[in-house]
Amino acid sequence: MSRKCLCVVAVCLLTVLAVPLFAQSTFKLKGAPKIAWVYLNVKKDGGWQEALDEARVQLEKVFGQKIPFTEGVKETPADIRPAVEKFIQRGYNIINGSAFGYSDTLKELAAKYPDVMFLNPAGTTNGPNLLSYYGRTYESQYLCGMAAAAKSKSGKLGFVAAHQFGLVNWTVNGYALGAQKVNPKATVTAIFIGAWYDPVKERAATEALIDQGCDVIGMHVDTPTPAIVAQERGVYNTGHHRDMREFAPKATIASSVWTWERFLTPTYKKVIAGQFVEQPYGAFIGIKDGGVDVTLAEDVLGKDMVNKIMAERKAIIGGKHVFAGPLSDRDGKERVKAGETPSDADLWAMDWFVPGVISQR
Repeated sequence: MSRKCLCVVAVCLLTVLAVPLFAQSTFKLKGAPKIAWVYLNVKKDGGWQEALDEARVQLEKVFGQKIPFTEGVKETPADIRPAVEKFIQRGYNIINGSAFGYSDTLKELAAKYPDVMFLNPAGTTNGPNLLSYYGRTYESQYLCGMAAAAKSKSGKLGFVAAHQFGLVNWTVNGYALGAQKVNPKATVTAIFIGAWYDPVKERAATEALIDQGCDVIGMHVDTPTPAIVAQERGVYNTGHHRDMREFAPKATIASSVWTWERFLTPTYKKVIAGQFVEQPYGAFIGIKDGGVDVTLAEDVLGKDMVNKIMAERKAIIGGKHVFAGPLSDRDGKERVKAGETPSDADLWAMDWFVPGVISQR
């Protein structure tokens, strides 16, 4: 995930706020497609960046071309611009970014190079040749919460989280609601460490949660540290970004994973075919459309529990909303009325927690 705070929900990817009718335009790619990626981190970070890199490898197979990339490009115009323009000068006309902090610079570059298509996960800017996209991680984390509650003996779950704002809060809330689907008395104690990528803080938070009696640890941070510590301490873990069984095979019972290739394959094809239509609020995608999904350790969870989780997954694909009303926050305030679901703008602005969530810093 981006290192910069995504607190500015006013520029979220997708809203349903009332706006004037938008004049859509179709982007036409000039020349044969040549794809290149720009990475915020090293590709083997174990989390966000590596999930994107795994999608890049799959896309190479789909489109029959090597997709070059450059690593460690910081979220400053002075770093982003030369990295991107180097690819453009070499004839690359589809540029994929990887960070929230790339948003404004890619917007400027898209205006400067109208014949080049730009895409950016976790971005907030869009245009005729620029698409930002992100996933509905509350869906996959809801399913992880079900797995967590199924294996918890205490009903006390822990969660190591990055920043306390919308897109992290919804993962914690989704996790809690999934857990309470299995055990209505389950609680989730979330520690927000104030960073996406800080193995030291992640270890300290995980240790603290286990010391408080949490016997399953969830996560929304960028390294596999919580999973590793969970295995060291003999408790279970649910992962984020990628399947954490790679790092903690004995501890990991489920993971919320990115499936970017499922979204990017048809998107790239539309760009190449001249069928990409500008999306003023970007793409906000869930399990159904290939943004996120869940992996499950059936050998630990058991077939019956896996079937229950997969039934909920099917329901989500069929239209079930994790935050469907009636839903109140932990202070008793009604947040979603009966028969309604929150708007995407409401999700991005989520600054509250459902009953059963205990938040710490």
